[in-house]
This record gives sequence, structure tokens and C-alpha cells, in this order.
Amino acid sequence: MASFGSFLNALAELSTPMMLFHVAWATLLGIVVGSLPGLTATMGVALLTSLTYGLDRDAALTVLICMYVGAIYGGSRSAILLNIPGTPASAATSLDGYPLAQQGRAAYAMGLATAGSAIGTLLGILFLVLIAPPLAEAALKFGSFEFFWLAVFGIVISGQLTSSGDALKGYIAGILGLVVAMIGSDGIHALIRFNFGIRELNGGIGLIPAMVGAFGFAEVLTAMSSPGGILSKAPSGSDRTVPRLIDLWKYRLTVVRSGILGTLVGILPGVGEDIGAWASYAAAKRSSRERELFGKGSQEGLIAAETGNSAVVPGSLIPAVTLAVPGSASSAVLIAAFFIHGIRPGPMIMIEQPDFIYLLAVMLLFATLAILVYGLSLTRVFVAVLKVPHAFLMPLVFTLCVIGPYAISQRLFDVWVMVFFGVIGFFLRKMNYPMAPLVLGIILGDLLDKSLRRGLILSDGDITPFFTRPISAAFVVIILTAILANIPAVKKGFLRLLARSGGPGG
Repeated sequence: MASFGSFLNALAELSTPMMLFHVAWATLLGIVVGSLPGLTATMGVALLTSLTYGLDRDAALTVLICMYVGAIYGGSRSAILLNIPGTPASAATSLDGYPLAQQGRAAYAMGLATAGSAIGTLLGILFLVLIAPPLAEAALKFGSFEFFWLAVFGIVISGQLTSSGDALKGYIAGILGLVVAMIGSDGIHALIRFNFGIRELNGGIGLIPAMVGAFGFAEVLTAMSSPGGILSKAPSGSDRTVPRLIDLWKYRLTVVRSGILGTLVGILPGVGEDIGAWASYAAAKRSSRERELFGKGSQEGLIAAETGNSAVVPGSLIPAVTLAVPGSASSAVLIAAFFIHGIRPGPMIMIEQPDFIYLLAVMLLFATLAILVYGLSLTRVFVAVLKVPHAFLMPLVFTLCVIGPYAISQRLFDVWVMVFFGVIGFFLRKMNYPMAPLVLGIILGDLLDKSLRRGLILSDGDITPFFTRPISAAFVVIILTAILANIPAVKKGFLRLLARSGGPGG
């Protein structure tokens, strides 16, 4: 009851006309930032932090939280309409969102994405308020050994992310992403490796140029090579914006599971929204009765991805607030903003400022309501992009592909990286290799590399702790099971064994 009273007090404190104005403009700006390929939530929060010095604490943090939530949600707009994830967190959304748009159901796809994002954030808020301290304490048990296996598990998930049903191609694409992530200076000793004499590669391959190229420029090349020259179907007259309650109720277990998975992923330091989306998507596909629809326009897959990545946002704030350990790149920027505005995140925050966590929950709640309003009211505006003639749309998409990577570092080299990955992505698509595992491999490569080397340093070169620590051992079992389950001979043998055990006398 005391917690509920604190929440109501925080709600009353923040429910002022000026605060609601801040919520309105900051969330809308976040959606715009998230929709533009190459502009990430982290960039939006970082740039906006410098503009909040003149605001009081609550207003400044509300603006930053709304930017964060809006940007993660906004990435789904371009992912659904153009197959170009606005942020890395929306890469999983494009797998089923874009096929739905091609079927003339873009508005309904964005309505489902909006509902999934809102529900995911609300579930994350519930975790934030009720069980932040114990969940954050559990995250402390993850060390370098566990993070190594977490990264390996992410690559194993890659095998489930191909619509062709060929898990091997998913693994190959994921490992290719890992290889790309090894380019440049290593994260421990800064040793330059695999730069092939190109000085610009000393810092490695940037995720944004690679992602925009693999998803964006490759899409431009694919559309140009299509004889019809049509990017997507125009929305049909029956394409509705507001999701049917029966559809949301049908996938209620997927929504709850994705919300829980996303929150748990958010709690793990440094993992981020993209992994929350992939984990939720893979879990939904594994347990779905409509598995054959995934990658071809599955409503369940779309809802799972959006619920998962949005639930990471409040989840990532749990360790950020209670331990001063960022759950994602954006929450790392928020930690700096907390200090700037007089908040000291860490174990003492529950003693020094016990009501702050409830203020944070209300800020997230306001941002969630804002994306719900904007998402449903502006959907028709976004769908109008499908009516733009192909000849005009493709040059615009290419321009965004160039501007996004260049805006981050002002390096022309990143534009060439984008073009390179676009060409590679185009040919890989022709051979039915999925792009999502490639990007996932690049994301996880740094985590895998650092965790492996730190673990070996801590164990003085002994690999035993990688297999004997309880959480690590659990990951090993899960990974081996997932790999064996994708081998046809093993799968058939297991099914025969089940049939025998279920037979007479078995």
C-alpha cells in the first residue's frame, strides 16, 4: 500500500500542464528520431541531455525518458514501411512487419506494433516498481563467463531467424557478423587487428553503417532489380489502424512472455533492446502454433518483437537506478543525466531518494500513453509513404541511408561501409541468407570477445569456469539443446524415441 501511495503522489506531482507539454513534444521528437535510419535512441538522448541543463530535475528527466521510449518505438515505423529498421532494436520488427506492409496491411501492422510497445513498456514498469532491487541483485551474478555464453546463445538464436527454414544459413550469417565484429582494436589491450592496412578500420566497423547498408541499401538494390518496381502494396480499404482486442487476446501468452523476457534482458548490464527483441521473437517462434508464418507476415512475431524491445527500456533502468550499472547504451547516457541533475544512482538511492523510482515509473507511464496516442493517430500519415511512386521513394531512401551513417561520425568512410554492406547484403539475399543474424553477430561480437578474454584472464587461462559455474552450465545445456534440435537426424531420432516411449508398454 505504501508503494501504491508513493506512486499516486508521484503521479500527482508530475501531472501539470507544463510537464504534459514536455511529454508531448519529447515523445514525438523521439518517434521522429527513431524513424530515421541511423539515428539511434542513444544519440537522441545524448544530444537532448545537453539541452536540458536549463530545466528543473523532473522536467529534464521526463524529456529524456520520453525521448528514449519514443525513439525505441519509432524505429518500428521505417522497419514496417521500408524494411529499414530506424534503430537496431527494430531489426526483428522488420521480419514480419514489412511482409505485412507488402500485403497491404501496413496500418494494422503499425497498430499491432503500437499495442505491443505499449504493453511491453507497461509490463516493464510493473517490474521496475515491484521487484527492482531483487532482480538487480540477481543480475550481479553475471560475470564474464556468463556474458560469453549469453553472446554465444545470441548467435545460436540466429539459426531461428531465417524464414527459409534453413538454420545453417542463419548460423553462417551470424558467424559472419561475429567475424566483422573482430575487425579493429580489441577492447582490452587496444591491439589493432584485421585492418588490412586501412587506417579507418582501426576503430572497427560501425554498427549503424553496417545495419543501414544490410537492411536499407540492400533493400534499394533489391527494389531496383525487381521487374515490377513496386516497393509495397498500397493499404487496402479494409486495413484498420486500431488492433482488434481478439487478436491481442489470442497472443496474450506471447505478450506476457515477451514482456518478461524483455525486462530480464534489460536488467542484464550492457545487453540492450535489440537482444530483447530477438530473444522474444525466437521464443515466440519456438512455441508458436503458426511457426510457418514467421518471416512472412506473422502478427505474433511482430507483437513479440515490439513487446520485447519496449520492455527492455524500463528493465534497463532497474540496474541503472539501483546499481548505477547501465542495462543498455541509452541508460548509460541517462545515468550521466541523473548525476547532472542531482540524482545519485546506486544502492543508496532507495535511502536517499526513495520516491525517485516511482517518479521514474510515472515518467515511463506518460511516455507510454504518448506513443499510444501518436501511434494510433499518426499511423495513416506514415502509411501514406506507400503511395509515393517507387521512382521517387527509392532515391529518398538512399539519401537517408547516406545521411544516417555520415551524421554520426562525419566520416565519408562510414558511407562506403554502408555501401559495401548493402552490396554484400543484396547478394546474400539473392541466396536466401537472412540479414538479421548478420547484424546480430556484429552486435554480440564485442561482448563475446571481451567476455571470453576477461574470463580467461580471471581464470589464468583455465576454461573450466566457463562450464562449471551454475549459470554458465545452464547456458551450455540450453545452447547444445538448441543446436541439436536443428539437426534433422537428431530431431527425427528424438521424435522416434518419444513415439516409442508413448507406445504400448512404453
